[in-house]
Amino acid sequence: MIGLDSLIPFLCLFVVFIALGFYGKYWRRGDLNNVHEWSLAGRKLGTTLVFFLIGADLYTAYTFVAIPSGVFAKGSLYFFAIPYVMLTFAVALVTMPRLWSLSREKGYITASDFVKDRFSSLALAIMIAITGIVAELPYIALQIVGMQSVLTVMLSGTSNSQVVEEIALLVSFAILAAFTFTSGLRGATLTAIFKDVLIWITVIAVIVVVPISIGGFGNAFKEIKPNYVTLSDSLVPAYATLVLGSALALYLYPHAINGVLSAESAKKLRTSTGLLPLYGIGLAIMALMGVLVYAVPSAMNFLSGFPESSRGILVVPSLILYSMPGWFSGIALLGIFVGGLVPAAIMAMAQANLLTRNIIKEIKPNLTPKSEIRITKISSTVFKFVALGFVFIVPATYAISLQLLGGILIAQILPAVFFGMYVKSLRKEPLIAGLLIGIFLGIFMVESVNNFGPLSSSLFNTTFGSLYIAVIALAVNLVISFAGSAILNKKHRPTNT
Repeated sequence: MIGLDSLIPFLCLFVVFIALGFYGKYWRRGDLNNVHEWSLAGRKLGTTLVFFLIGADLYTAYTFVAIPSGVFAKGSLYFFAIPYVMLTFAVALVTMPRLWSLSREKGYITASDFVKDRFSSLALAIMIAITGIVAELPYIALQIVGMQSVLTVMLSGTSNSQVVEEIALLVSFAILAAFTFTSGLRGATLTAIFKDVLIWITVIAVIVVVPISIGGFGNAFKEIKPNYVTLSDSLVPAYATLVLGSALALYLYPHAINGVLSAESAKKLRTSTGLLPLYGIGLAIMALMGVLVYAVPSAMNFLSGFPESSRGILVVPSLILYSMPGWFSGIALLGIFVGGLVPAAIMAMAQANLLTRNIIKEIKPNLTPKSEIRITKISSTVFKFVALGFVFIVPATYAISLQLLGGILIAQILPAVFFGMYVKSLRKEPLIAGLLIGIFLGIFMVESVNNFGPLSSSLFNTTFGSLYIAVIALAVNLVISFAGSAILNKKHRPTNT
């Protein structure tokens, strides 16, 4: 259990976090009963604000928990996250300014808005909305797992620690739901800046202090197996497809698009996106923590007290607690804790937009603006607590594995969203077929490689080696979408007589 020297800065900074969240209602005032104002902060965020907001959007518990956990357990394969992050910003520079321009011109708030208008297909738009909502749920759950890891380390050794942990999560999410309901994306933006500042301070301090305290990186790498520094030939296809599939999927997530559409201009969006690879440096450092922890005996002794399957999620908080001064541990652990809360808020808002605008409003087209924003705010709150309930029921390691399935699902909307902006020949019927078959194939392959049991792998063995299932399913989806569109276009092409 942490001492008062750690607990006091943790609690004090959490109060600051809460205050910023509620202050968002008064910051850059706008009519928060308007969906554009509540969900997108009036589309008025400049370069710096978009940089911090999207950084907070993407620099999540996936960074703090999943990647260090993977490196800790499996080694070099999980370093795929570093090139993937760099590649995904290249994808964003090609696609997101175009989507922003179309959205500003037409008033779109979600990708489904664009798809419905582009292909004149309500069915395709609803399918993409449902895919986005479902793919986002395990991602929110992963944020909660990251928060749990902090509480587990802080409360270790106390009586009734699990009960206290669950109460702390409930209170935190109640506060999050309250200020999100009140302030919308404005509150999320202010807390994103606060969270990112804390995380950058933590990352820089840890990468300086820990190597010095253990005598350099060389000592850390002495404690690990060779596969932590080298990638076997058999894993190269897996590594390459994890990079490609993850890079293509990230900016398809509703929360990423939500952050993009809040930008004030396409130029400012390009500038902020061009700066985002800086976060890749932080990600590389976080990944290295999965190695550094092996050279910190006190942290390893602490981890040995937990089942092997759940040690990975505790790597970063335990490394911080056992290698940094107490007062700084409180600051750093709070950064990781709110590093789960902020993305969860934005993700739930993005889900709520999809549900209200692209499903409920299609069923009830006469929905008034007042009713639309009320339903959006309420459903945002509901999604947060659904994900929280999911984590209470499902083991943490299972939630992390489900996030991989979320990536497989969201990748299947790529033909309609990304190619839909540039390729005029695409038709809605093949896109619907490709989406359905891609999702079915992805789920079937995931279940197959895991023997229809708990999810632990997202790689499928082929004659080319193990490949990330998202890439296989997307390849099939693309063939169906483009080949089907070509056939339909040829069939309906006028013939000369």
